[in-house]
Amino acid sequence: MLIGHKYIAFETIVIKELRRFSRIWIQTLVPPAITIGLYFLIFGNLIGSRIGSMDGFTYMEFIVPGLIMMAVIQNSYANVVSSFFSQKFQRSIEEILVSPIPNYVILAGFIAGGISRGLAVGAIVILMSFAFTTFSIHSWIVTILVVLLTATAFSLAGFINALYANNFDDISIIPTFVLTPLIYLGGVFYSVDLLPTAGRLVSSFNPIFYMVSAFRYGILGTSDANILWSILMLMVLVFLLFLVCIALLRKGIGLRH
Repeated sequence: MLIGHKYIAFETIVIKELRRFSRIWIQTLVPPAITIGLYFLIFGNLIGSRIGSMDGFTYMEFIVPGLIMMAVIQNSYANVVSSFFSQKFQRSIEEILVSPIPNYVILAGFIAGGISRGLAVGAIVILMSFAFTTFSIHSWIVTILVVLLTATAFSLAGFINALYANNFDDISIIPTFVLTPLIYLGGVFYSVDLLPTAGRLVSSFNPIFYMVSAFRYGILGTSDANILWSILMLMVLVFLLFLVCIALLRKGIGLRH
């Protein structure tokens, strides 16, 4: 398949994904913005004023990076898992699979859609945060790199979930019982230094802890984890998830009946 044709196929999938979540923006963009707004209001504004400072910043400033990452993670994951499974359920994915499109092009198209929705909601959260506090970016390079790697990682994870899902209930199990606990225990609302030794040890096995810490460093210049190690771990995670997705697509896992 020629490079130009591959690009057209990729572009077609991406445009379809963008239109999908932007057409129903009142369901895909507004609800997460409202949820994060409530976090800002309740945790940051009301409770935060009683907590005081954390790591040298006001509590509101401290939780902003974590809430942005939470929005990016949840929406990158949700977009891919819901979109790909819907096409599986409707059997329209078979039209793509029988076409002469390489698996990596199909995967890249869906992942690009997940990244786009994650970044779109993240941008909305950033704009909302200025209604509660002000901040400047400590390192643009780290901030952009971490948010792109994180959105990519959870888009790939959502793709895996969609492949294995057999019904609509299956696409909500991982977000509810795995993703949500990892996010809340990943240092979004607190510094890991506050935890006892056992708690810090457990957090060291939570990948979201490194994502939040690295992103917090990019914005505020403070982190609970080594930045280079966090970014390296993210890169390795993305690479491994990509290989898993390609292998599952090649074997037709969840696609053959």
